[in-house]
Amino acid sequence: MKYLRRFFTVDALIPKRIRKAPLPSTKEAYSTAFQMAWPSSLEMVLIGLIGSADLIMVSHLGSNAIAATGITTQPKFILLSIVMALNTGLTVIISRRKGQNRADEANKILSNALIMSVSISLLMTLIGYFYAEPILKIAGATSDYLDLAIVYFRIIVIGNFFTAISMTLTSAQRGAGNTKISLITNLSANIVNAFFNYFLINGVWIFPELGVAGAAVATLLGNIVGFVIAIYSITHNTEFISLNFKRTFNIDFRRWLELIRVSSSAFVEQIFIRGGFLMFSIILANLGTDKFATHQILMNILNIAFAVGEGLSIASSTLVGVNLGKERPDLAMMYSLILQRIGLFTAIILGLNLIVFRDIILSLFSQGSSVVLELGSPIMFVVGLTVSFQVLGTITIGTLRGGGDLKFTALLMMICIGVVRPLSGYMFTFVLNGGLVGAWFAILLDQMLRTIASQKRFKDGAWLHIKI
Repeated sequence: MKYLRRFFTVDALIPKRIRKAPLPSTKEAYSTAFQMAWPSSLEMVLIGLIGSADLIMVSHLGSNAIAATGITTQPKFILLSIVMALNTGLTVIISRRKGQNRADEANKILSNALIMSVSISLLMTLIGYFYAEPILKIAGATSDYLDLAIVYFRIIVIGNFFTAISMTLTSAQRGAGNTKISLITNLSANIVNAFFNYFLINGVWIFPELGVAGAAVATLLGNIVGFVIAIYSITHNTEFISLNFKRTFNIDFRRWLELIRVSSSAFVEQIFIRGGFLMFSIILANLGTDKFATHQILMNILNIAFAVGEGLSIASSTLVGVNLGKERPDLAMMYSLILQRIGLFTAIILGLNLIVFRDIILSLFSQGSSVVLELGSPIMFVVGLTVSFQVLGTITIGTLRGGGDLKFTALLMMICIGVVRPLSGYMFTFVLNGGLVGAWFAILLDQMLRTIASQKRFKDGAWLHIKI
C-alpha cells in the first residue's frame, strides 16, 4: 500500500531539484486535474457510445449495412483532416495565450482560424459529395454495399461542414480550459443523432423508414444542432474566449502564418494517420463483408475505450499548455503524470471488462449475430490488451502536443500508423495467414510502439522548452 501511495503522490512525481515554486498538495493537484478532465472524458465516452448508435441501429439490416456505414469512416476523416490539423495548432496556441493572459491575441487567432476552417470545410464537402463513388471505391467498398455507402456518405459529408466549424470552436474552448462547453455541444449533437436514428432508420411514428440513409440524416441533424450550440457559446461568452461577428473578423495573414507554422506538423501527422488507417481499412475490406463488418464492430468497441484516453489527453494538453505559458514546466509535468496514472488505472479496468463481458458486448453491436460472435469473441482478448497501451500512449502524445512538440508526434504517427500498421497488417493478415486475428495483432503492435516511443520522448523533457 505504501508503494501504491507513493506512485500517486505529488512529492514522488516531481523531484525537488526541478521545482520552480511550491507544488500544490496531492489533493489539490488531483482535484484540478479531475476538474479539467471529467468533462472532456465524459464527452469523448458519450460521443463514442452515441457515435456507435449508427452501427448498432443498422446492425439488424445485415452485414452490408454495417459495412456500408463502416467503410465511410476513413474517407470522412480524410476530408476533415486539414481542419483537424488546424484545430490541433489552435488548441496549442490558445492554451499558451491563456497561460500568458493574452485574451485579445487568443481571440484574433481564433477568428482567423474560423475563416480558414469555413473555407477549407466547404471545399472538402463539395469534393466529398460530388466524388463520393470514386472515393469509396478507393477505400475498398465492394459492389455488395457500394450503393448503400454512397447514399450514406453523401449525406454525412454535408454534416462534415457543420462538424468542422464546431470542432474549431470547441478546440479553442478546450485550449482555454472550457471543457464543459465542449461537452455540452457534442453531447447535445449526439443525443439528437441517437434520437433521430431510432425514428428514421426503422420508420417509427410519422417518420419514413430510410434505413442506412436514415442513420446519415440523423447524424446530419445532430451536426447542425452542435454547430448552433458552438456558435452560441462563442458569441455569448464573457470569459477568455469570445467572438463578436460584427467586430472581430479581420483577415490577418500574419496570424494565418502563425497557425500554419504551428499546425503544419499536425497536418503531416493527419496525412499519415488517415492514409495509414485507409490502407489498413482496404486490407480488411478484402477479407469479405462478414469479416469487415466484424472488424468495424470491434473498432467501435475499441474507440469507446479509446475515448477515455482522448478525454484525458485533451485535459493534459490544456494543462500543459497553460502551465508552460505561466513558465511552470514543473506543474506541466506534474499534471501530465497525474493524468497518465489515472488513465492507466482506468484502462486496466476497462480492458478486463472487455475480456470478461466480450460476448455480451458483441451481442449489443450485432443483434446477437452468430457470425460476429464467432469471429469477434477471440479477438476481444487482443482488444482488451490493446486498451492499456492505447490510453497511456494517447495521454502522453496529448502532453507532447500541449508542449508544442508537434514535429515529434507527426514523425511518430508517420512511422507507426503510416508504415507499421498497414505493413504489419498485410503481413499478419495475408502473408502469415492470420486473417482478422492477425490484423488485430498489427493494431496491438502499433499501439505498443506508439506508447513506448512517446513515453521515452516525454521522459527526455525536450517538450518542456519549446517556445510558441
